[in-house]
Amino acid sequence: MPKGGAEARGRQMATLSKLAHQKFTDPALGSLLEDLRSLERTLPYGSDDASLVRVTRKNYEKRLKVPEKFVVASSKNASDSYEAWAEARPENDFKKILLHLEKTLELSQEYSSFFPEFEHVADAHIDDSDEGMTVATVRPLFANLREKLVPLVEAIIARQEANDGVVKQFFPEDKQLVFGLRIAQDFGYDLTKGRQDKTLHPFETHFSVNDVRITTRVKDNDLTEALFSTLHEAGHAMYEQGVSESLDTTPLADGTSSGVHESQSRLWENVIGRSFGFWKHYYPKLKKVFPKQFKNVSLEVFYKAINKVSRSLIRTDADEVTYNLHVIIRFDLECELLENKLALKDLPEAWRDRYKSDLGVFSETDTDGVLQDVHWFSGFIGGAFQGYTIGNILSSQFYNAALKAHPKIPNEIAKGQFSTLHGWMRENIYQHGSKFTALEIIKRATVQDMTIEPYVRYLETKYRDLYGL
Repeated sequence: MPKGGAEARGRQMATLSKLAHQKFTDPALGSLLEDLRSLERTLPYGSDDASLVRVTRKNYEKRLKVPEKFVVASSKNASDSYEAWAEARPENDFKKILLHLEKTLELSQEYSSFFPEFEHVADAHIDDSDEGMTVATVRPLFANLREKLVPLVEAIIARQEANDGVVKQFFPEDKQLVFGLRIAQDFGYDLTKGRQDKTLHPFETHFSVNDVRITTRVKDNDLTEALFSTLHEAGHAMYEQGVSESLDTTPLADGTSSGVHESQSRLWENVIGRSFGFWKHYYPKLKKVFPKQFKNVSLEVFYKAINKVSRSLIRTDADEVTYNLHVIIRFDLECELLENKLALKDLPEAWRDRYKSDLGVFSETDTDGVLQDVHWFSGFIGGAFQGYTIGNILSSQFYNAALKAHPKIPNEIAKGQFSTLHGWMRENIYQHGSKFTALEIIKRATVQDMTIEPYVRYLETKYRDLYGL
């Protein structure tokens, strides 16, 4: 889209949002849903039909609370704000976005006011992406996780021995793409129902359960960029491809929450894709593709390189151990903004203070600070980030449940076999689409509520071994 078309595109998106809202909140749909209550009661809770009625009614009743005028205004603001951010970030100009951000905060708080049943001003936003979760549940979970992570980071940094120079050499782009996509296929990503393309920022998108596409970003001087982006997006894609075909074309044909979705991207990218057993199988294959680059590099050296822990300013570049601290900082700051405890003009400095205290780094620019993520500049403030860390937590919880059911999974991974793990995920998570809430899926799949313990244990075990702590 040419730069001059941005304003028109904003109007177009606002119009489409208005029409979609009108159609979904049509009283005729409400009448149909009421007529189906008696049928719903006669069906099992988890049946496709009962779930379709239940979930659609829930979404219908929620959308009814939001005025049409607000939908148009928030859509237009998101478009305008994004365009301003796209200019402000490379120019390191927070003031250029400030007026737009003030409007976004105002709209975010107004949105929360439509849902007085929630206790905290951020809860409605969190519920939109991670239904059933609130500030009251997420905040103590994150505080507990932060308490465990900060000293672990300190201990690792003090023993920093990893050198990632071996993955920072020249790697031809075409070979990187072929190798990463081959692994994604081995995982279970079906290329007869998907494809991969290049983009500036990797994402997954889907048009049906039989058309699920991924993108990746390539750097010819960093092997990890395209490789782990591909594995990450493949995790998202396998979730969508695994939704039962009986749900296709219905409102249920989608992942159930941000956190559960991220659990799959982080599971396949990190728990599997950065594991030693995985690379026992794939490192010899990688060396055949890049014989010159890895001629005298042992598996152990390579394994340490792809799991290097370091303090960093950029969330998307962060390692497994520090990544969640980036997310927790953002979650805390957006809550403070919504609570009116933090003024927007003071946000850049508050950002720097938290990075210094939590990660020991200081951003000289807002480009690498408060302006680095697009989320607050293309939607609402609130509910934007917690799903990433919830996903990390759940990646280990789901993996542990799969191991309990199939103890042979680690041995299979070391042989490049993933059908058992993929099958467990399809059966317990993927096939259900959004029939069940995240909390229901967690309970059904793991027979327990969400807990950080498996994830903390995973990180501590892996990185204490890696760094000899």
